[in-house]
Amino acid sequence: MELLNKSMTNPVERPIKVLQFGEGGFLRAFVDYMIDIANEKGVFDGNIVIVKPIEFGNLDFFHEQDCQYTLSMRGKENNEAKVVNRVITSVADAVAAVEEYDRYMEYAKLDTLRFVVSNTTEAGIVFDETDKFENNPPRTFPGKLTKFLHARYTHFNGALDKGLIMLPVELIDNNGPALKKCVLQFIDLWGLGEAFRQWVLDACIFGSTLVDRIVTGYPRDEAEQVWEQLGYRDNLLDTSELFALWVIEMERDFSAEFPLDKAGLPVIFTDDQKPYKQRKVRILNGAHTSFVLASYLAGNDIVLESMNDETVRKFMMNTIFDEVIPTLTLPESELKEFANAVIERFENPYVKHALLSISLNSVSKWRARCLPSLKGYVEKTGSLPRHLTFSLSALMAFYSGTEIRDGALIGHRGDQEYKVMDDEDVLAFFAENCTKPEKEFAAAFLSNEKFFGEDLTKISDLVQKVAEGLELIHDQGMRKALETIVND
Repeated sequence: MELLNKSMTNPVERPIKVLQFGEGGFLRAFVDYMIDIANEKGVFDGNIVIVKPIEFGNLDFFHEQDCQYTLSMRGKENNEAKVVNRVITSVADAVAAVEEYDRYMEYAKLDTLRFVVSNTTEAGIVFDETDKFENNPPRTFPGKLTKFLHARYTHFNGALDKGLIMLPVELIDNNGPALKKCVLQFIDLWGLGEAFRQWVLDACIFGSTLVDRIVTGYPRDEAEQVWEQLGYRDNLLDTSELFALWVIEMERDFSAEFPLDKAGLPVIFTDDQKPYKQRKVRILNGAHTSFVLASYLAGNDIVLESMNDETVRKFMMNTIFDEVIPTLTLPESELKEFANAVIERFENPYVKHALLSISLNSVSKWRARCLPSLKGYVEKTGSLPRHLTFSLSALMAFYSGTEIRDGALIGHRGDQEYKVMDDEDVLAFFAENCTKPEKEFAAAFLSNEKFFGEDLTKISDLVQKVAEGLELIHDQGMRKALETIVND
């Protein structure tokens, strides 16, 4: 079977416009895919150079396949399982910043270059004062970017039209401003001069982004089967869900230069991404956090099983549509459309998302994802949201255990052990308090300001209702307790 390469795809030669720090599956299934569509639709006309930013790994597969690869998008759409395969031809080159430093730095002199995309993990956008300009390249990603920008500034004699637009997709709040701050710190640390600093401020743009797509990567267990279906081998094969969303917050409007939305892609340009982040965190992430622990104790192991469980599904639907959406600020129609897309994503038959993996650090997740909805509901209606309140009872039940072993609290589902993974002080609290009477346990938990940033016992009737939910779980088991909650 032939290996995928340019002789099979016959890609259109386009100017290099995008430098991409990161060769992983997410960027290839998200950014490179969108640029590929925009090229095909005739709204962008630009290709990508992938940069491997660290020594780990190699680019052999990229070079063997001329940077051509297949993205297989799999999910559920209009209540039907669907698979869409696309050969991505938008990547023109792949270069290693460490092993091929000189070739990598030549791209700083490229006249057509305009965008920098990055996904260097949440720890990638960091200022480290021990990093050095003399390193070829500097060790940190912001250090690499600073030196790259300096080389471009020098080569083009500070021309304002040769600045770059940065689009980091690292999963941290305000990733654009965070990256900009690091670059400015390195300019000061390395003494690169006020003129260069001003060029970065005037000629360059640091966009802040919110990204949403589940990327399942290389399908190791089924690659041979997919190759047979495709009719060729592809060692760079990537897989993802069908859904995608890219929200780009701009400090200065550059949407006309990057018109992915004009290709019908799910890209939103805005001057404020907060409502979209709030929607994602409160509906998508909040739904996960509110139902997975109860679902696990009710006997399910993965999200798909939960969606096929009538009681759990009803609990989730009631939570989203009756208790979360009424507290949000975007138009109700947009919120419901997003919520329905979330439900289809949870029903994806190609993704086996383990509930125990979602359960990690549930206390801090509940605070970030569910507490704002609970408080917003109370503020709006004057009463407690029944399902979100019960999700606290379910969390306490899931975290109930007196033994800490190998850094995990040991819980029990029937005669089966499971590991509760969270910060050491969180696990210690539950080990010490979970055997107390329900109301005393609830009061101790809800009054813990380290967990919630405030004393939740001040919310009228919350201790009583959480304790009642926990008592219901203890007396009847999680499944019957859930049935009582959703049918009451």
